Amino acid sequence: MIVSATQAVSVQGTTQIMLLFGLLAVLPSLLMVMTGFTRIVIVLGFVRNALGTQQIPPNQVLVGIALFLSLFVMTPTLRKVDSAAIEPYRHHTIDSHQAIVRGLEPIRTFMFKQTRDSDLALFVKLSHSKRPRTRADVSTHVLIPAFIISELTTAFEIGFLIYLPFLIIDMIVSSTLMSMGMMMLPPSLISLPFKILLFVLVDGWQLVAQSLISSFR
Repeated sequence: MIVSATQAVSVQGTTQIMLLFGLLAVLPSLLMVMTGFTRIVIVLGFVRNALGTQQIPPNQVLVGIALFLSLFVMTPTLRKVDSAAIEPYRHHTIDSHQAIVRGLEPIRTFMFKQTRDSDLALFVKLSHSKRPRTRADVSTHVLIPAFIISELTTAFEIGFLIYLPFLIIDMIVSSTLMSMGMMMLPPSLISLPFKILLFVLVDGWQLVAQSLISSFR
């Protein structure tokens, strides 16, 4: 009996380790598709392109900023996951299946809040599922692509608003150069310092971070 109990504990520990390694393997994908990372990194890319600074900030810096802003946005949700699933599982009050179900609920709530009804209806239709009566009836595999599409749409809307002031500067500089007969001089060479100056004067990075975080409220 003692040997059997020891073997059972060993098998359980091995299973937990395998599940942990499996989770670590898919964690980057989950981070991109089930959090605000996609919206944040796309908007930061729009900011860099609107400034016209080529690869400044570098991709690694943008990804790092997006990662920590995503963690900041997701902290309340992660705390709910910890209290509802991780802590009970660590204290052996629930099994692994219950922990997954409970842990998904706060994340699903976050995704529902950021998902447009039209996108959700589209993927419900494409999945040939019955029309859900409540959010609980919506499968996670239907919710995730709807959430991703909504995040892309929101990111492009924010990116459009970011582009407008810089586009105006480009138009003013281009018109000025044409009126002076300096058509051979690239407008971007002249407009770049003005765009950077404007961005610094209005404390652009603070405004971008504030707008991104507020968009998840």
